[in-house]
Amino acid sequence: MSSSKELKTRRREDYPFMLDYRTRWNDNDMYDHMNNSVYNFLFDSVVNTYLIDHCGLHPPSSSQYALAVHSHADFFASIAYPAVADLCVRVVKLGKSSVTYEVALFEQGVDEVKAVAEFVHVFVERATGRPARDGMTQVMRSGLEKIYTKPASKSSRL
Repeated sequence: MSSSKELKTRRREDYPFMLDYRTRWNDNDMYDHMNNSVYNFLFDSVVNTYLIDHCGLHPPSSSQYALAVHSHADFFASIAYPAVADLCVRVVKLGKSSVTYEVALFEQGVDEVKAVAEFVHVFVERATGRPARDGMTQVMRSGLEKIYTKPASKSSRL
């Protein structure tokens, strides 16, 4: 994952998929901003929305499911009810049975990113709970490739 300094420069245009979320009164905590647990809920929700809408995932009947094995987030600024959040996602690493997403949360009408998360799924066989021996399905891979962003070369970052 990139450094915090680099993550703070993220823009909506860096992400090929976006979903909006209207914050709710109960998303706020006693400090009058959205609670960290809600951010994690939203990161999971935008990823799974993409998988269902664009990658052929149908959780109740799929032979494979996506198991979250890692997540972390860098928080830069707060968001609070009644704001609307823009949840943005891209794939930054695509393996045989795993995928690493970068998810960003922006507030509508504000350019600066509020939080950036890394979220890793491993596709497992429903029958065994073990990583899919043959990897993720081709439909899944094709959908994920549409939002894959190749890492910048070291020379282009200098």
